[in-house]
Parts: sequence; structure tokens; C-alpha cells
Amino acid sequence: MEYLNPARAPYTAHDRALIGTEHARQARAHFARHPSYRPTPVRTVPDLAGTEAVHVKDESGRMGLGSFKALGGAYAVHLLAEHEGGGTPFVCASAGNHGISVASGAAEVGVDCVVYLSEGVPEAFAQRLRGLGAEVRRSGEDYEASMAAAIQAAERNGWRLVSDSSWNGYTGIPLDVMRGYTVLFDELADPGALPAVPARTSGPAASPGALTRPQAYSGRLNGSSAATGGHSAPHGAAGAPTHVFLQAGVGGLAAAGAAYVRDRWGEQPKIVVVEPEGAPCLLESARAGEPVRVQGGHTTLGRLDCLEPCIIAHHLLHHLADLYMTITDDQAADAARLLAGHGVHLSECGAAGAAGLLALTPAARDALGLDDASRPLVVGTEGPLEPK
Repeated sequence: MEYLNPARAPYTAHDRALIGTEHARQARAHFARHPSYRPTPVRTVPDLAGTEAVHVKDESGRMGLGSFKALGGAYAVHLLAEHEGGGTPFVCASAGNHGISVASGAAEVGVDCVVYLSEGVPEAFAQRLRGLGAEVRRSGEDYEASMAAAIQAAERNGWRLVSDSSWNGYTGIPLDVMRGYTVLFDELADPGALPAVPARTSGPAASPGALTRPQAYSGRLNGSSAATGGHSAPHGAAGAPTHVFLQAGVGGLAAAGAAYVRDRWGEQPKIVVVEPEGAPCLLESARAGEPVRVQGGHTTLGRLDCLEPCIIAHHLLHHLADLYMTITDDQAADAARLLAGHGVHLSECGAAGAAGLLALTPAARDALGLDDASRPLVVGTEGPLEPK
């Protein structure tokens, strides 16, 4: 399913007050003090999906935690500890990676942490959470049930709830989580972060099966060009991606990325939100013009299986995104295998943005202006659940 966004409108000063390059600069300065912080690499794959090249921001090694979520929950926990002090436990619900980030942040500030998981979350995540010192509690059959349990526990015990979703009356902490995510996009603005694309020898763009080995940019280390946010480039600036494909569960990453891209690179990059066919809460909310809960269906994309959007994410995406689309589980699996064959090892959820790019219909490609001169960006959000 594809939905071209009729509500598309420019980035505003109000949007910038929520999420922009200045928030990225602040979050990046915070993480620059962390001993595990390094910019993650960009893998450039020429000629993928009929484009000049696709840039893959590979988050599989992020701070030793395996996903971009390391930047969100931990950032919110650190800010809470700085502003409120320690002592009171943190609690969250998670499909896996958010809980790992919250637990890691809690361990770093010496505060107890309880993480609620649904019955469907792989035990590998529970084991990693316990290894970080968190108490793991199983509750319900889906993410929404575990979220309800976490909220009840926070209210009953006076614990601090750290959610990566937002709703009426609860927006401050999720906004900090989203601002933490902007660090990964700010790294793309570093000089040389998006590698040059090798010139083609001849002929049209090759098929996906004819890819060359990806090139890697290893990034800059702590303290070296670490905080470049806050200086927006002109529209169509050299080196900017032409398209950005962002997978979404509740939409925190997609909205953070969309807001950063608009502040940094303006209105020209086309932004595509990619959701599982079984959980299209953002697409249906865009269609309805307001946040809605969807009934959903079965999907194996467990970290994207969310039935109700983050209201902040919907607020931003409903006018910053150009296209919403869904992918099947098989398309995500195919994309993960394709990228693995060329040295980029991601889970199926991690490859969902690339799956969206590969699955676009000709009509959508035309609407987005996607062709053999395009340089899309996709975010490889997490590594394999069981790395080889």
C-alpha cells in the first residue's frame, strides 16, 4: 500500500522548536562525553534499486547495544537523572531495543530499572536486559499490553516512566527520546560522511543482483567534528540525500529524521515512511488526519509491530513526509538478505527502509522523482538478533 501525502507542507518554526538541528547538536555534545560513543558508518551501495547509489546508515554497532535506540532511551534517562537525581526507579515497555537503551542508561546512573515485555518478544532481548541489571517482567500478547502494564506499574509505585511513544498529557520524555535519535542524522552532516559515488563505467543502473561491494565511512571519533548541527544547508545542497526512507513503529525515528532532514537540508529531499503491512498506524493516521489505532494483522517485524502512533510523530510526519507505504514480511526478509550479500548485516526490521525503496511501484517512483541519478538514504536500524 502506498499513500502520497496530500497534507505535505513546509517545516515550520514550531516544528523546529520540537526537533531540529540544535537539538541534535545538544544531544551529540552529551554523547561525545560517553566512552562508547562513535559515529556509525555509512555503507554506500552503487546502483541499488535503479538509483545512482543508496547510502545505508548502519546502526548495528551503535554503542555496543546493536541499534539506533541506544541514542534515545538512555538520553532521556540521563536527562531525568541530571534534573531530578537518582533513586526513583525507571520503568518502560519495550519490543526489545528501547528497553535495552533505558536499562543501559539506568545502569550508568546507578538507578534500578524494570522493563515490561510482551510474550512475543524474543528471549534474547530478555537475557540482554537482565545482563544490564534490569528486572524483566512479561505481560500481555503485544506491545500495547506491555505498555499498559508499564503505565500501571509507574502509577502504582511512583516510578518514572520512560516511553518512546507519546499521548495526550505525556510528551516531554518521548520528545527527549526522539531528540536523542537525531544524533545519527547529525553524523551524516559531517564532512565526508556520505561517501562519493564511483563513476559508472558504462550503461544504465545495474540490477540489485549486480551490486559492487559497499564502501564504508567509519566516522569521526569523540571530540573531532562531533557537533555540527544548527547550520542548515541550502536546499539541494551538495551531498544531501535526494530521498530518505524511514521505517516506523510508533514513528519516533521517522519523525525525528524527517524534522532533522527538513531543518538541515530543506524541502527537497523526499521522505518516505515505511511500515509493516500488518501495522500501518501512521499511514492510516495520515489518511484520517488524526492519530488512530489500527486493528492490524500478523507481522514478523516485531520491533515495528505498533498499532497506535506517537502523537508527536504523527504531528510532524503528517506534513513533513511525502509518502507513506507498507511492506510485507517477505519483502523485509528479501532486503535483509540482499544487503547481507553485500556486507551490510541487518535484521529484517533493520532492513525495512531498504525494503520500502525496493518495493516502490513505478507510479510512486515517478511521484517521488526517483531515478538513476537519485541518492537515497536508508537507516539500518538494528543488526541481526543473533549475529554470526
